[in-house]
Amino acid sequence: MKFLILFSTLVVLSLTSTAYADEYFIDIPFGAYNPELNTPADVWYDPPQMFATVGDTITWYNDDKEGHTVTSGEGSGRFGWMSDNFGKADGYFDSDRFMPGESWSYKFEESGTYSYYCIIHPWMEGVVIVEKEIPDYPHDATGKKLEFPLLQYTPDRNIEVNLTWDPPIIKTHEKIQFVYQFYDPQTNSNLAKMKYDFIIFQNGKEIFHDEGINQIGGDYRNFIFSDSGSVIIRMEGIHSPSILADEGVTVSGNVENKVQRSVDFSTAVYDNPEKTSHEIYHSKPAQRLEIYYELMIIIILVPAVLFIGALLWLKRKPDIPQSKPGAVKI
Repeated sequence: MKFLILFSTLVVLSLTSTAYADEYFIDIPFGAYNPELNTPADVWYDPPQMFATVGDTITWYNDDKEGHTVTSGEGSGRFGWMSDNFGKADGYFDSDRFMPGESWSYKFEESGTYSYYCIIHPWMEGVVIVEKEIPDYPHDATGKKLEFPLLQYTPDRNIEVNLTWDPPIIKTHEKIQFVYQFYDPQTNSNLAKMKYDFIIFQNGKEIFHDEGINQIGGDYRNFIFSDSGSVIIRMEGIHSPSILADEGVTVSGNVENKVQRSVDFSTAVYDNPEKTSHEIYHSKPAQRLEIYYELMIIIILVPAVLFIGALLWLKRKPDIPQSKPGAVKI
């Protein structure tokens, strides 16, 4: 029974790991062995440029009359071999010689641009461009699919933090907005005036650090990533004066002996296929909601005070004696 379970698990893992891999084909046409311009072959490898994603396999078929190789590196060009330039291999892959009617396959595990040539006929050149596959759903650093909003509790489970970012797929050179809120898990109510540090780590290094204090339970930060790689978004030192007072934590001057509360969220950043740079962008603190509420209070309160003042003035205004009918004014 254990063997069957293990076998089933291996089958599922195998299917999962290959479900999104594709196989591509490149033909070595008849006449590729000849460097002359008037040969039957228009190109040495057909197509000469191939795009693939990490995990894809490319198979080369030899339809020529001679044996060839598929060797990573730089070839000689059409006439370079005449001046003793026979190309230079870089060691990434090498098919060795395979004969007419035979084929050779290679699976690309890393992204990059791979030039290749035939070491027997160094004028034969091609290139494979391998890109990272960008998923169409948000996920954590391990590849697990995420559902927004993300929820995390502080270690003491006194504060719930949720986080969302937009756009959901993070790419380099593209503005990302991180939106987050703090809740009391006991009452499911928003927690306002929570102090915290917003920190971003990428590839093990801290790349952004900002202090904040939220209003009405929510806040946000904007950021643009220059590099791809795994990311950790950390809310650190989460606390509020009211919670500290309830817990009996002392405050001395500007130094608070506070309980250290933090939560971590992880994801990944992908190279942007459409952008290679961006303008310098300053991540500025979020605009506080309390400013808008203060303005609303002023806008509402000032007219109300004037209106009430006008009513009081009208009530205190002395009555003017009215003349009796038929009375003669002197």
